[in-house]
Amino acid sequence: MKIGQLAALAGCPVPTIRFFEAEGLLQSPARTASNYRDYGDEHVDRLAFILRCRTLDMSHGEIRVLLQLQDDPTRSCDEVNALLDAHSHHVERRFAELKALRRQLETIRSTCAGGVCIGDCGALESLRSALGSNPRH
Repeated sequence: MKIGQLAALAGCPVPTIRFFEAEGLLQSPARTASNYRDYGDEHVDRLAFILRCRTLDMSHGEIRVLLQLQDDPTRSCDEVNALLDAHSHHVERRFAELKALRRQLETIRSTCAGGVCIGDCGALESLRSALGSNPRH
């Protein structure tokens, strides 16, 4: 099948498939006589696996490890579990960071009751003063 057909089956854009190929996550397909990519069922399965991992916010490095493990079915699944446990801890840390971010946004939002001119907006003032005290470059 051509790349457009693979994209339609997988529900992802063509550039995503090309990107995964360039990253070495999706194996390069054979080429037809007219030099079109010729994808098979193995590409559909592998792309579905990669996309599922991405929905779980896994990095390309994590996906690469899982693909290598998957390609060697005689290995112990302990490595898969260790990777999933580590990723779960990463998600927990990220969740805590996002909760702190939400609290910061709520605090900033609380500085403006609304109904005032932009020049008197407490939220914008809060953002400006925070920038002066904690510059990021």
